[in-house]
Amino acid sequence: MTGRGQPGPARPGAADLAPEVHPAEIDRIVAGLHHNPHSVLGAHPGPGGIMVRALLPLAATAAVVLADGRRFPLAHLHEGVFGGTLPLTEVPDYRMAVAYPGPEPGGTLPEIVVDTPYRFLPTLGETDLHLIGEGRHEQLWRVLGAHVREYGSDGAGFGKVTGTAFAVWAPNARGARVIGDFNHWDPRGHPMRSLGGSGVWELFVPGVGDGTHYKFDICGPDGRWRRKADPMASRAELPPATASVVFTSGYTWGDEEWLAARGRGGQAREPVSIYEVHLGSWRPGLSYRQLAGELTAYVTEMGFTHVEFLPVAEHPFGGSWGYQVTSYYAPTARFGDPDDFRYLVDRLHQAGIGVILDWVPAHFPKDAWALARFDGTPLYEHADPRRGEHPDWGTLIFDFGRPEVRNFLVANALCWFEDFHADGLRVDAVASMLYLDYSRGPGQWTPNEHGGRENTQAVSFLREVNATCYRRVPGIMMIAEESTAWPGVTRPVHLGGLGFGFKWNLGWMHDTLNYLAHDPVFRHYHHNEITFSLMYAFSENFVLPLSHDEVVHGKGSLLGKMPGDEWNRFAGLRALLAYMWAHPGKQLLFMGSEFGQGAEWSAERGLDWWVLGDEHHAGLQQLVKDLNRAYRDNPALWALDYSPEGFGWIDANDASGNALSFLRFAGRPAPAAAAALPDRTAAPDAAAPSPDGNAAPAAPAPGGPPAGPGVLACIVNFSGGPHLRYQVGLPRAGRWRELINTDAAGYGGSGVGNLGAVEAVPEPCHGQPASAVLALPPLGVLWLVPEA
Repeated sequence: MTGRGQPGPARPGAADLAPEVHPAEIDRIVAGLHHNPHSVLGAHPGPGGIMVRALLPLAATAAVVLADGRRFPLAHLHEGVFGGTLPLTEVPDYRMAVAYPGPEPGGTLPEIVVDTPYRFLPTLGETDLHLIGEGRHEQLWRVLGAHVREYGSDGAGFGKVTGTAFAVWAPNARGARVIGDFNHWDPRGHPMRSLGGSGVWELFVPGVGDGTHYKFDICGPDGRWRRKADPMASRAELPPATASVVFTSGYTWGDEEWLAARGRGGQAREPVSIYEVHLGSWRPGLSYRQLAGELTAYVTEMGFTHVEFLPVAEHPFGGSWGYQVTSYYAPTARFGDPDDFRYLVDRLHQAGIGVILDWVPAHFPKDAWALARFDGTPLYEHADPRRGEHPDWGTLIFDFGRPEVRNFLVANALCWFEDFHADGLRVDAVASMLYLDYSRGPGQWTPNEHGGRENTQAVSFLREVNATCYRRVPGIMMIAEESTAWPGVTRPVHLGGLGFGFKWNLGWMHDTLNYLAHDPVFRHYHHNEITFSLMYAFSENFVLPLSHDEVVHGKGSLLGKMPGDEWNRFAGLRALLAYMWAHPGKQLLFMGSEFGQGAEWSAERGLDWWVLGDEHHAGLQQLVKDLNRAYRDNPALWALDYSPEGFGWIDANDASGNALSFLRFAGRPAPAAAAALPDRTAAPDAAAPSPDGNAAPAAPAPGGPPAGPGVLACIVNFSGGPHLRYQVGLPRAGRWRELINTDAAGYGGSGVGNLGAVEAVPEPCHGQPASAVLALPPLGVLWLVPEA
């Protein structure tokens, strides 16, 4: 029996027929259900020579061609499989000469010479398969997915062979095939082989190169075929198209100095001022390479130390802002290819700006062509919907207890660090991972092995990813968006913590915005809201976030949250930002807030850059520039961010004046100003790492003076009127310069101030040995530093 459109027996002069293969075995290969098609296809030594079989659907004739010109016609065996025995003693380098039926009855098209995938050894080694099986392959993206490879030499045979090695993890699949441009999306010609118990299917396809669009055709245990995008793809099609794309990076980096300096540093003890950006709406229409010029110039001008991008991994629905990821290893194609994204990161680094990426390991969408039920079973997601489906977001939750799934995510984090040179990952929705009852009512969740609500498997995963990333890439930042009181989020793993370097201080954000939403007349009733954050400011390594989450979904803009008329709103926002920059912790500000965008942010349109023609908007932008400059120049604002020794209250209790004042120190302050709390960040011994994964600094000598200028006083007035003779205690007598006055006329303020400086006299006040009487502007903040 011959296949549809296939010839009958071989013509005289053909190679001897290979030992017979049962038609049922060929049927399994053609159907894509043979676990090892290479055992039948390709070249194999046999009793009479070298047996060669090739899968060539729809071909009319086929022959083996050797480099010396000899030809051996093959017979059609069954369903597009041709075979024969070559009178040779060793397997040669060979190609297939193939002719396909032509338009005329019985005619054929001109013969073409092609290579066959089934003459190549597996492209994954035993070590790779062992590590994959254990869930410990830390460079998983280099062996799974699609990779252009070259084999052979220029000397013998046909020379070098270039093609693409495809590999996919689908342990429960009955069969797997590669489909794409190269085979006209016809799956019959490229069934893959299963590499033992690893669950990996593999095939090297010669002649396939960069730019090829492809998917995997996966047959589940139910016998149904599903066309799936590659989970490990390094490039994806531009949405709404969903194919994966073969891509080899040719980028040459120029950020060696940045990476070397990053590896020596510890971000917890350095200035970190983050500008959060949604790439599609910062200035709509810009590519990665255009952003590399315009965004880099803007962030440099504004003085931020880092940018943080909302998720850049490929996602089909733009309205998710990137938080529903389908291709975890591929930067979105909306703005260019992966090397274009590398160029953006590189340019930022060369300008001295760090790059943080939003990372979403908590959940993924249910799109049928992506990760959901990848091999016909719940593979990446937890099988129990009480643990595997997110009720709020309509998404699926990773099975954090499965080693291969953890490996997929850990390796993904490393890929962004090692292949794309990211400096930090902000891990989204950590709280949803930590608690089994997150957004679930009674009966909608199952307890852990101890009967509790904590997701112990997710905890194990978070510890693993943090420890692994800090070990492999020193100097990076792992940042948790975690909204609960889970203890030890930024404590090292070896001390029982989750191992993050930083945690978003969402409590500070909520309390501060709630306080400022009150009219100044009523704020004295809520004074505890503005001071409460200092009760726990040193319990974790905090980032103070005024992020995109606060300017969407009907919440309005930051400017819109301030009560009063236009002048009062701008004054309130200026005061908020100056207070935030002086508060212990790093700071993050979402794009548009730096110039007081009045409209709520929308991902569908750009920022309102035109408002910078107004003096109030331009003044606020200038203030942010000056805050960043002063922040970077004054170690008192960041050197001891996470130690109580870097902070001291002047007066936390002036509720009636809606005022508060405090000191920031670069070194251990004098005893009168020091907080009577232990230093949480001090390491138990000289070799122990600090929470950001780097060596902890030695504690300053007790009672030692601040280093250099070493001290900054922040005096805040959240009332609507000035305090014209306001006495504050200061740690030393002498002249104190106004480093920042948010009410300066250049910022759009009323100009209430102290002519640039105040004089402190040796008159004790607020527990300090000196004091000054100053003019404190309405809705204003003063930063004072002692003159040398």
